[in-house]
Amino acid sequence: MTFQTTKNNIKKTPILLNILFEDNHLIAINKPSGDLVQGDKTGDVPLADKVKAYIKKKYNKPGDVYLGVIHRLDRPTSGVVIFARTSKALTRMNEQFKNRTTQKVYWALVNKTFKSKKGTLTHWLRRNQKMNKSFAFDEEQSNTKKAILHYNKRKELDRYLLLEITLETGRHHQIRSQLCALGHPIKGDLKYGAKRSNPDGSIDLHARMLTVSHPISKERIEIIAPPPSKPEWNFVLSD
Repeated sequence: MTFQTTKNNIKKTPILLNILFEDNHLIAINKPSGDLVQGDKTGDVPLADKVKAYIKKKYNKPGDVYLGVIHRLDRPTSGVVIFARTSKALTRMNEQFKNRTTQKVYWALVNKTFKSKKGTLTHWLRRNQKMNKSFAFDEEQSNTKKAILHYNKRKELDRYLLLEITLETGRHHQIRSQLCALGHPIKGDLKYGAKRSNPDGSIDLHARMLTVSHPISKERIEIIAPPPSKPEWNFVLSD
C-alpha cells in the first residue's frame, strides 16, 4: 500500500504539519528542512513535540501524549519521518530498523560532473562527536563502521543532477559523507564540501520514500514525501 500527498489530500494542521500517513499506531510526517526530529541543546521545538501537540488537540487527549521516536533525519534534510503512537508499535518498528527490513530511498542534488549512471558506494565511516561529522575511508580503520549505499541518476537539471539513493546501512551522515568522499557534495551542504549554502540553510537531500511493515497488520506500507517547493525540486517533478 502506497501513501503520498497530493494537492487534494495533504492534511494541514494549525501547527503546520504535513501528514503523510496516520492511524492508531503510526504517524508519518513530511519533515521540512530546519526542523529537529528530537530536542537538543538548542532548545528549539522539535518535530516530535509538534506531533504530540497535534495528537493532543485532534483527539482531545488529557495528560501527556505518547509518541515514540523511531528514527531521525538530519536537521537540514527534508522528507519522511515516522513515529510510533504506542509502545508496542515502537518496539516492533525498532526491530525493523535494527534488522534492516525497512527500505529508505533518498533524493540528492549534486553537481553535473558526476559521471556514473548507477553504482554502489562502500566506505568505512568514523564519527567525530565534537564536530558532529563523519569521515569516510576507502578501507577499514580503527573505530569505523561499514557504510553501503546504492545510487542511480534520475534526472539532469541546468547545473545539477538528481541522484536516487537507496541505503543498505544507516550510519551517521552516511549519504553526506560518502558523496563528499567521492568529490560530489550535496547542494548547499557546506559541512561536507559544498561551495555555497542554500539561502534557507537547507541541503538538497530529501528522504523521498520509506517502506515498512505495519507493526500490527504486518501489511507493507510505502510512504512517499513530495520534495520541498523550490525551483530545483519543482523541475525534478516536472515531465
